[in-house]
Amino acid sequence: QTKKYETTDEAKILSACAALLQDMGFNIDESETKLGLISSSKMRSAENAGQITAAIFVALLGGGNMPVDKEQKMRAAIVTRPVGEHGDYIAVRVTFQRIVWNTQGQVTKSESLTDPKIYQEFFDKLSKSIFLEAQEL
Repeated sequence: QTKKYETTDEAKILSACAALLQDMGFNIDESETKLGLISSSKMRSAENAGQITAAIFVALLGGGNMPVDKEQKMRAAIVTRPVGEHGDYIAVRVTFQRIVWNTQGQVTKSESLTDPKIYQEFFDKLSKSIFLEAQEL
C-alpha cells in the first residue's frame, strides 16, 4: 500500500515511520536514509487453538505427533521516494509479510499480509505522527 504526504522532508517521514514501527513492536533490521528504506521484524507466537486441538485428537487416536504452527516472524518494509512534478510529495509504501514455523522447525507459511485494515491502521497512525511532529506537540 502507498500513500503520499505533502512534504519535501523525506528524512522526517522516515523518522516517523521508524518510530511508528518501533511503537508497533518491530525491531529495525536495516535503515538506509539515502535510499528511503526501512526493514523491520518481530517474532510472535503462531499457536492456533484449532491446530492444537486437532493434534491432540490425532495423538489420542494413535496417529503420533502431529506438527503444529509454533512461531512466526512478522516483517514490515517501508520505501519512500519523492513524487510530483517538483518532488513536493513523499510517497510512502509499506508491505507486511509473515513466515510461520511449526514445532518441527519447518516453514509452513510465507505470505504477504493483504488485509486492508492493517495498512489503514498503519497510515492512520503515521498521518497522526507526522501531523503532531509538524505541530511540534
